[in-house]
Amino acid sequence: MARLLLLSLPGLVAICAVHGIFMDRLASKKLCADDECVYTISLARAQEDFNAPDCRFINVKEGQQIYVYSKLVKENGAGEFWAGSVYGDGQEGEMGTVGYFPSSLVEEQHVYQEATEEVPTTDIDFFCE
Repeated sequence: MARLLLLSLPGLVAICAVHGIFMDRLASKKLCADDECVYTISLARAQEDFNAPDCRFINVKEGQQIYVYSKLVKENGAGEFWAGSVYGDGQEGEMGTVGYFPSSLVEEQHVYQEATEEVPTTDIDFFCE
C-alpha cells in the first residue's frame, strides 16, 4: 500500500506517493555532529558479522568499514544502536544504504566530529521502503 509523505522545503511543499512502512522507533533521541544530522561522525570497523533483523538495520561483515552518521540515545534497557552506511569490500550492493547496527560490534577507527547535538528522532528515522 502506498503512503503519502509530505516534504516541506523552504518555499516548496511536495506530496509524494511512497511505498514503505513506518517501523517502531528504536529510541526517541539521537546524537549527531550537527542539529540536522548530516555530517559524518566517525569511521568504524566491524569486529563481527551482523545480519539485519528487519529493514531498519544494515547487514555488516567482519572487517567492513562503516561511516557513522548518528548514535541513538540508549533508553529503557534497549541496546545501543548507531546509524551508518557500509563502505568497502564485500557488499557493493549495500554501499550507501543507511541503517542501524549495534554499536557493540564496531570499533571506531577515526572520529571526524564529536556527536554532541541531541536531536529528537522522527518517524522518517525508522521508515522502511
